[in-house]
Amino acid sequence: MARSNGKIGGSSRRRLLPEVRLNSVGIGRIACNAQTKRHDTARTLQILLVLVGFLISFACFAQTTPQSTDAVHVSPEVASQPAIASPSTPEPGGGTPSEENPALRTHTRPMKVDVDLVLVPVTITDPMNRLVTGLEKDNFEVYEGNEKQKIRHFSSEDAPISLGVIFDMSGSMSNKIDKSREAVVEFFRTANPQDEFFLIAFNDKPEVVSDFTSSVDDIQAKLIYLQPKGRTSLMDAIYMGLHQMRKAHNEKKALLIISDGGDNHSRYTESEIKSMVKEADVQIYAIGLFDSSPTTPEERSGPITLSEITDVTGGRTFTIDNPNELADVATKIGIELRNQYVLGYRPTKPARDGKWRKIKVKLIPPKGLPPLHVYAKTGYYAPSQ
Repeated sequence: MARSNGKIGGSSRRRLLPEVRLNSVGIGRIACNAQTKRHDTARTLQILLVLVGFLISFACFAQTTPQSTDAVHVSPEVASQPAIASPSTPEPGGGTPSEENPALRTHTRPMKVDVDLVLVPVTITDPMNRLVTGLEKDNFEVYEGNEKQKIRHFSSEDAPISLGVIFDMSGSMSNKIDKSREAVVEFFRTANPQDEFFLIAFNDKPEVVSDFTSSVDDIQAKLIYLQPKGRTSLMDAIYMGLHQMRKAHNEKKALLIISDGGDNHSRYTESEIKSMVKEADVQIYAIGLFDSSPTTPEERSGPITLSEITDVTGGRTFTIDNPNELADVATKIGIELRNQYVLGYRPTKPARDGKWRKIKVKLIPPKGLPPLHVYAKTGYYAPSQ
Protein backbone atom coordinates (compact mmCIF):
# COMPACT_ATOMS: atom_id res chain seq x y z
CA MET A 1 0.00 0.00 0.00
CA ALA A 2 2.85 2.13 0.76
CA ARG A 3 4.34 1.49 -2.63
CA SER A 4 0.98 1.75 -4.11
CA ASN A 5 0.58 5.08 -2.35
CA GLY A 6 4.10 5.84 -3.39
CA LYS A 7 3.39 4.96 -6.95
CA ILE A 8 0.26 6.85 -6.93
CA GLY A 9 2.13 9.76 -5.36
CA GLY A 10 4.99 9.41 -7.78
CA SER A 11 2.66 9.10 -10.66
CA SER A 12 0.84 12.13 -9.54
CA ARG A 13 4.10 14.05 -9.29
CA ARG A 14 5.03 12.95 -12.77
CA ARG A 15 1.64 14.11 -14.03
CA LEU A 16 1.92 17.36 -12.17
CA LEU A 17 5.53 18.20 -13.13
CA PRO A 18 4.72 19.03 -16.72
CA GLU A 19 1.95 21.24 -15.56
CA VAL A 20 4.35 22.94 -13.19
CA ARG A 21 6.85 23.36 -15.99
CA LEU A 22 4.12 24.72 -18.23
CA ASN A 23 3.04 27.13 -15.55
CA SER A 24 6.64 28.26 -15.10
CA VAL A 25 6.92 28.94 -18.81
CA GLY A 26 3.68 30.93 -18.72
CA ILE A 27 4.84 32.90 -15.77
CA GLY A 28 8.16 33.57 -17.54
CA ARG A 29 6.35 34.72 -20.62
CA ILE A 30 4.13 37.02 -18.57
CA ALA A 31 7.18 38.46 -16.84
CA CYS A 32 8.90 38.86 -20.17
CA ASN A 33 5.88 40.61 -21.64
CA ALA A 34 5.68 42.92 -18.64
CA GLN A 35 9.35 43.71 -18.95
CA THR A 36 8.93 44.40 -22.68
CA LYS A 37 6.03 46.74 -22.00
CA ARG A 38 8.06 48.63 -19.41
CA HIS A 39 10.90 48.87 -21.93
CA ASP A 40 8.54 50.17 -24.65
CA THR A 41 7.07 52.72 -22.29
CA ALA A 42 10.50 53.94 -21.31
CA ARG A 43 11.49 54.08 -24.95
CA THR A 44 8.34 56.06 -25.79
CA LEU A 45 9.10 58.51 -22.99
CA GLN A 46 12.63 58.90 -24.28
CA ILE A 47 11.31 59.64 -27.78
CA LEU A 48 8.84 62.16 -26.41
CA LEU A 49 11.58 63.84 -24.40
CA VAL A 50 13.75 64.00 -27.50
CA LEU A 51 10.89 65.51 -29.52
CA VAL A 52 10.16 68.10 -26.82
CA GLY A 53 13.83 69.00 -26.65
CA PHE A 54 13.98 69.35 -30.43
CA LEU A 55 10.92 71.62 -30.49
CA ILE A 56 12.39 73.83 -27.75
CA SER A 57 15.69 74.05 -29.62
CA PHE A 58 13.90 74.91 -32.89
CA ALA A 59 11.89 77.66 -31.20
CA CYS A 60 15.06 79.20 -29.76
CA PHE A 61 16.75 78.99 -33.15
CA ALA A 62 13.82 80.69 -34.87
CA GLN A 63 13.96 83.59 -32.46
CA THR A 64 17.64 84.23 -33.18
CA THR A 65 17.49 83.69 -36.96
CA PRO A 66 17.11 86.91 -39.08
CA GLN A 67 13.88 87.26 -41.01
CA SER A 68 13.92 86.59 -44.72
CA THR A 69 13.81 89.62 -46.99
CA ASP A 70 11.78 87.55 -49.47
CA ALA A 71 8.75 87.93 -47.24
CA VAL A 72 5.98 90.20 -48.39
CA HIS A 73 6.02 92.20 -45.17
CA VAL A 74 9.30 92.52 -43.34
CA SER A 75 9.13 93.98 -39.85
CA PRO A 76 12.10 96.08 -38.81
CA GLU A 77 14.49 94.22 -36.53
CA VAL A 78 15.07 96.99 -34.04
CA ALA A 79 17.18 94.90 -31.66
CA SER A 80 19.72 93.88 -34.28
CA GLN A 81 19.74 97.15 -36.24
CA PRO A 82 22.81 99.33 -35.72
CA ALA A 83 22.34 102.91 -34.65
CA ILE A 84 22.39 105.31 -37.60
CA ALA A 85 24.34 108.48 -37.04
CA SER A 86 23.42 111.79 -38.57
CA PRO A 87 24.63 112.09 -42.19
CA SER A 88 26.90 114.93 -41.14
CA THR A 89 28.36 113.00 -38.19
CA PRO A 90 31.51 110.97 -38.98
CA GLU A 91 31.52 107.31 -38.01
CA PRO A 92 34.26 105.98 -35.73
CA GLY A 93 36.07 104.58 -38.74
CA GLY A 94 36.39 108.03 -40.21
CA GLY A 95 33.77 107.63 -42.95
CA THR A 96 30.16 108.64 -43.23
CA PRO A 97 27.38 106.15 -42.47
CA SER A 98 26.78 105.58 -46.18
CA GLU A 99 30.45 104.68 -46.63
CA GLU A 100 30.41 102.24 -43.73
CA ASN A 101 27.15 100.53 -44.70
CA PRO A 102 26.31 100.30 -48.42
CA ALA A 103 22.69 99.47 -47.60
CA LEU A 104 22.22 102.99 -46.27
CA ARG A 105 22.96 104.41 -49.70
CA THR A 106 19.69 103.10 -51.12
CA HIS A 107 17.80 105.94 -52.87
CA THR A 108 20.20 108.48 -51.42
CA ARG A 109 22.63 108.93 -54.29
CA PRO A 110 22.79 112.65 -55.06
CA MET A 111 21.33 113.62 -58.43
CA LYS A 112 24.07 114.79 -60.76
CA VAL A 113 22.98 117.69 -62.96
CA ASP A 114 24.98 118.84 -65.94
CA VAL A 115 24.66 122.57 -65.39
CA ASP A 116 26.87 123.29 -68.43
CA LEU A 117 24.36 121.76 -70.87
CA VAL A 118 21.99 124.44 -72.14
CA LEU A 119 18.63 123.07 -73.35
CA VAL A 120 16.60 125.11 -75.84
CA PRO A 121 13.01 124.09 -76.72
CA VAL A 122 12.20 125.15 -80.31
CA THR A 123 8.89 125.44 -82.18
CA ILE A 124 8.78 125.64 -85.99
CA THR A 125 5.74 126.90 -87.90
CA ASP A 126 4.96 127.54 -91.56
CA PRO A 127 3.42 130.73 -93.03
CA MET A 128 -0.05 129.41 -92.17
CA ASN A 129 0.98 129.02 -88.52
CA ARG A 130 0.96 125.23 -88.75
CA LEU A 131 3.49 123.17 -86.84
CA VAL A 132 6.39 121.74 -88.82
CA THR A 133 7.62 118.37 -87.60
CA GLY A 134 10.10 115.82 -88.94
CA LEU A 135 13.15 118.08 -89.06
CA GLU A 136 16.58 116.67 -88.18
CA LYS A 137 19.53 117.84 -86.12
CA ASP A 138 21.35 119.09 -89.24
CA ASN A 139 18.49 121.53 -89.91
CA PHE A 140 19.41 123.61 -86.85
CA GLU A 141 22.23 125.92 -85.80
CA VAL A 142 22.61 127.46 -82.34
CA TYR A 143 24.56 130.61 -81.55
CA GLU A 144 25.45 131.99 -78.15
CA GLY A 145 26.38 135.58 -78.73
CA ASN A 146 28.26 135.42 -82.04
CA GLU A 147 29.74 131.97 -81.41
CA LYS A 148 28.28 128.95 -83.16
CA GLN A 149 27.72 126.10 -80.74
CA LYS A 150 27.95 122.36 -81.31
CA ILE A 151 24.57 120.70 -80.82
CA ARG A 152 25.23 117.76 -78.51
CA HIS A 153 21.62 116.87 -77.73
CA PHE A 154 18.67 116.68 -80.12
CA SER A 155 15.22 115.26 -79.52
CA SER A 156 11.67 115.70 -80.72
CA GLU A 157 9.79 113.21 -78.53
CA ASP A 158 6.75 114.06 -76.44
CA ALA A 159 8.25 114.41 -72.96
CA PRO A 160 6.14 114.71 -69.79
CA ILE A 161 5.26 118.33 -68.94
CA SER A 162 4.38 120.23 -65.79
CA LEU A 163 1.69 122.74 -66.77
CA GLY A 164 0.09 125.67 -65.03
CA VAL A 165 -2.78 127.95 -66.05
CA ILE A 166 -2.93 131.58 -64.87
CA PHE A 167 -6.66 132.33 -65.14
CA ASP A 168 -8.08 135.87 -65.13
CA MET A 169 -11.18 136.11 -62.90
CA SER A 170 -11.45 139.91 -62.76
CA GLY A 171 -14.78 141.65 -63.23
CA SER A 172 -14.14 142.37 -66.92
CA MET A 173 -14.23 138.61 -67.65
CA SER A 174 -17.93 138.35 -66.80
CA ASN A 175 -19.11 138.04 -70.40
CA LYS A 176 -16.31 135.60 -71.31
CA ILE A 177 -16.26 133.32 -68.29
CA ASP A 178 -18.03 130.31 -69.80
CA LYS A 179 -15.77 130.17 -72.87
CA SER A 180 -12.73 130.76 -70.68
CA ARG A 181 -13.62 127.81 -68.44
CA GLU A 182 -14.04 125.67 -71.54
CA ALA A 183 -10.62 126.76 -72.82
CA VAL A 184 -8.91 125.73 -69.57
CA VAL A 185 -10.50 122.28 -69.68
CA GLU A 186 -9.61 121.75 -73.34
CA PHE A 187 -6.03 122.80 -72.70
CA PHE A 188 -5.63 120.26 -69.92
CA ARG A 189 -7.32 117.55 -72.00
CA THR A 190 -4.33 117.59 -74.35
CA ALA A 191 -2.21 116.34 -71.44
CA ASN A 192 -0.64 112.90 -71.31
CA PRO A 193 -0.94 110.50 -68.34
CA GLN A 194 2.57 111.47 -67.17
CA ASP A 195 1.76 115.21 -67.17
CA GLU A 196 0.81 117.23 -64.10
CA PHE A 197 -0.93 120.58 -63.92
CA PHE A 198 -2.21 123.26 -61.57
CA LEU A 199 -4.58 126.23 -61.74
CA ILE A 200 -4.16 129.76 -60.36
CA ALA A 201 -7.03 132.25 -60.55
CA PHE A 202 -6.54 135.95 -59.98
CA ASN A 203 -8.49 139.17 -59.59
CA ASP A 204 -7.58 141.48 -56.68
CA LYS A 205 -5.01 138.85 -55.69
CA PRO A 206 -3.93 135.46 -57.04
CA GLU A 207 -4.98 132.18 -55.47
CA VAL A 208 -4.00 128.56 -56.07
CA VAL A 209 -7.30 126.93 -56.99
CA SER A 210 -5.78 123.50 -57.61
CA ASP A 211 -2.32 122.28 -56.74
CA PHE A 212 -0.50 119.82 -59.02
CA THR A 213 -2.85 117.07 -60.16
CA SER A 214 -3.42 114.73 -63.10
CA SER A 215 -7.22 114.90 -62.94
CA VAL A 216 -8.91 117.24 -65.40
CA ASP A 217 -12.26 116.48 -63.75
CA ASP A 218 -11.03 117.85 -60.42
CA ILE A 219 -10.02 121.15 -61.99
CA GLN A 220 -13.22 121.33 -64.01
CA ALA A 221 -15.27 120.91 -60.83
CA LYS A 222 -13.39 123.73 -59.10
CA LEU A 223 -13.75 126.06 -62.09
CA ILE A 224 -17.52 126.04 -61.66
CA TYR A 225 -17.28 127.88 -58.33
CA LEU A 226 -15.06 130.69 -59.66
CA GLN A 227 -16.96 133.93 -60.20
CA PRO A 228 -15.45 136.98 -61.95
CA LYS A 229 -15.07 140.08 -59.79
CA GLY A 230 -12.55 142.70 -58.73
CA ARG A 231 -9.47 144.05 -60.47
CA THR A 232 -6.49 142.47 -62.29
CA SER A 233 -3.31 141.45 -60.44
CA LEU A 234 -1.67 139.77 -63.44
CA MET A 235 1.98 140.29 -62.42
CA ASP A 236 1.37 138.87 -58.95
CA ALA A 237 -0.31 135.85 -60.55
CA ILE A 238 2.66 135.22 -62.85
CA TYR A 239 4.98 135.42 -59.85
CA MET A 240 2.84 132.87 -58.00
CA GLY A 241 2.86 130.59 -61.05
CA LEU A 242 6.66 130.68 -61.27
CA HIS A 243 6.88 129.98 -57.54
CA GLN A 244 4.45 127.07 -57.88
CA MET A 245 6.59 125.59 -60.66
CA ARG A 246 9.39 125.02 -58.16
CA LYS A 247 7.39 121.99 -56.98
CA ALA A 248 7.17 120.51 -60.49
CA HIS A 249 8.32 116.91 -61.01
CA ASN A 250 8.98 117.14 -64.76
CA GLU A 251 11.97 118.79 -66.42
CA LYS A 252 9.79 120.46 -69.05
CA LYS A 253 7.59 123.22 -67.63
CA ALA A 254 5.09 125.65 -69.17
CA LEU A 255 2.55 128.29 -68.11
CA LEU A 256 -0.55 129.44 -69.98
CA ILE A 257 -2.00 132.88 -69.20
CA ILE A 258 -5.63 133.59 -70.07
CA SER A 259 -6.49 137.27 -69.58
CA ASP A 260 -8.45 140.11 -71.15
CA GLY A 261 -6.44 143.12 -70.05
CA GLY A 262 -3.35 144.63 -68.56
CA ASP A 263 -2.38 144.71 -64.91
CA ASN A 264 -3.90 147.28 -62.57
CA HIS A 265 -3.58 145.80 -59.08
CA SER A 266 -0.23 144.02 -58.56
CA ARG A 267 2.51 144.53 -55.99
CA TYR A 268 5.19 143.25 -58.38
CA THR A 269 6.17 145.52 -61.24
CA GLU A 270 6.38 144.56 -64.88
CA SER A 271 10.18 144.89 -64.91
CA GLU A 272 10.50 142.64 -61.84
CA ILE A 273 8.40 139.92 -63.43
CA LYS A 274 10.32 140.12 -66.71
CA SER A 275 13.55 139.59 -64.79
CA MET A 276 12.08 136.62 -62.92
CA VAL A 277 10.84 135.09 -66.16
CA LYS A 278 14.35 135.23 -67.62
CA GLU A 279 15.73 133.41 -64.60
CA ALA A 280 13.05 130.71 -64.58
CA ASP A 281 13.36 127.76 -66.94
CA VAL A 282 9.64 127.90 -67.83
CA GLN A 283 8.00 128.47 -71.20
CA ILE A 284 5.10 130.92 -71.04
CA TYR A 285 2.19 131.14 -73.46
CA ALA A 286 -0.71 133.59 -73.34
CA ILE A 287 -4.16 134.01 -74.84
CA GLY A 288 -5.15 137.68 -74.84
CA LEU A 289 -8.86 138.53 -75.05
CA PHE A 290 -8.34 142.19 -75.82
CA ASP A 291 -10.98 144.68 -76.87
CA SER A 292 -10.51 146.26 -80.27
CA SER A 293 -10.93 149.71 -78.67
CA PRO A 294 -9.17 149.69 -75.27
CA THR A 295 -10.09 152.54 -72.94
CA THR A 296 -7.39 152.40 -70.24
CA PRO A 297 -3.58 152.59 -70.47
CA GLU A 298 -3.14 149.09 -69.03
CA GLU A 299 -5.55 147.65 -71.61
CA ARG A 300 -3.68 149.36 -74.43
CA SER A 301 -0.32 148.05 -73.19
CA GLY A 302 -1.68 144.59 -72.39
CA PRO A 303 -0.81 142.86 -75.70
CA ILE A 304 2.74 144.24 -75.77
CA THR A 305 3.35 143.31 -72.13
CA LEU A 306 2.23 139.72 -72.65
CA SER A 307 4.30 139.36 -75.81
CA GLU A 308 7.44 140.61 -74.10
CA ILE A 309 6.93 138.12 -71.26
CA THR A 310 6.19 135.12 -73.46
CA ASP A 311 8.65 135.69 -76.31
CA VAL A 312 11.75 135.66 -74.11
CA THR A 313 10.83 132.14 -72.92
CA GLY A 314 10.24 130.69 -76.39
CA GLY A 315 6.47 130.80 -75.95
CA ARG A 316 3.92 132.90 -77.82
CA THR A 317 0.99 135.24 -77.26
CA PHE A 318 -2.21 134.59 -79.20
CA THR A 319 -4.48 137.61 -79.44
CA ILE A 320 -8.15 136.98 -80.16
CA ASP A 321 -11.28 139.11 -80.05
CA ASN A 322 -13.86 136.31 -80.15
CA PRO A 323 -14.31 134.19 -77.01
CA ASN A 324 -15.56 131.34 -79.18
CA GLU A 325 -11.98 130.86 -80.40
CA LEU A 326 -10.61 130.32 -76.89
CA ALA A 327 -10.97 126.54 -76.72
CA ASP A 328 -9.41 125.98 -80.17
CA VAL A 329 -6.41 128.21 -79.39
CA ALA A 330 -5.88 126.53 -76.01
CA THR A 331 -5.92 123.11 -77.68
CA LYS A 332 -3.44 124.31 -80.29
CA ILE A 333 -1.03 125.49 -77.59
CA GLY A 334 -1.31 122.14 -75.83
CA ILE A 335 -0.46 120.31 -79.05
CA GLU A 336 2.41 122.69 -79.79
CA LEU A 337 4.03 121.95 -76.45
CA ARG A 338 4.12 118.27 -77.44
CA ASN A 339 5.64 118.83 -80.87
CA GLN A 340 8.76 120.81 -80.06
CA TYR A 341 12.41 120.16 -80.78
CA VAL A 342 14.89 120.31 -77.93
CA LEU A 343 18.46 121.37 -78.72
CA GLY A 344 21.25 121.00 -76.18
CA TYR A 345 24.77 122.44 -76.26
CA ARG A 346 27.71 123.20 -74.01
CA PRO A 347 28.95 126.78 -74.39
CA THR A 348 32.32 127.04 -76.11
CA LYS A 349 33.21 129.84 -73.69
CA PRO A 350 31.59 128.87 -70.41
CA ALA A 351 31.58 131.49 -67.71
CA ARG A 352 30.12 131.49 -64.21
CA ASP A 353 29.54 135.20 -63.90
CA GLY A 354 25.74 135.25 -63.56
CA LYS A 355 25.35 137.37 -66.70
CA TRP A 356 22.71 137.16 -69.42
CA ARG A 357 23.73 135.06 -72.44
CA LYS A 358 21.92 135.69 -75.72
CA ILE A 359 20.80 132.68 -77.78
CA LYS A 360 19.89 132.57 -81.45
CA VAL A 361 18.51 129.50 -83.20
CA LYS A 362 18.83 129.46 -86.99
CA LEU A 363 17.02 127.07 -89.26
CA ILE A 364 18.45 125.40 -92.37
CA PRO A 365 15.22 124.16 -93.93
CA PRO A 366 15.07 121.31 -96.44
CA LYS A 367 14.69 122.36 -100.06
CA GLY A 368 11.19 123.01 -101.28
CA LEU A 369 9.74 124.31 -98.01
CA PRO A 370 8.32 127.83 -97.68
CA PRO A 371 9.86 130.31 -95.22
CA LEU A 372 9.53 128.91 -91.72
CA HIS A 373 9.32 130.71 -88.38
CA VAL A 374 11.44 129.79 -85.36
CA TYR A 375 10.28 130.24 -81.76
CA ALA A 376 12.94 129.71 -79.08
CA LYS A 377 14.02 131.35 -75.86
CA THR A 378 16.28 134.35 -76.42
CA GLY A 379 18.82 133.65 -73.70
CA TYR A 380 19.61 132.48 -70.19
CA TYR A 381 21.48 133.60 -67.10
CA ALA A 382 24.83 131.89 -66.65
CA PRO A 383 25.42 130.27 -63.27
CA SER A 384 27.12 132.51 -60.75
CA GLN A 385 29.07 129.73 -59.01
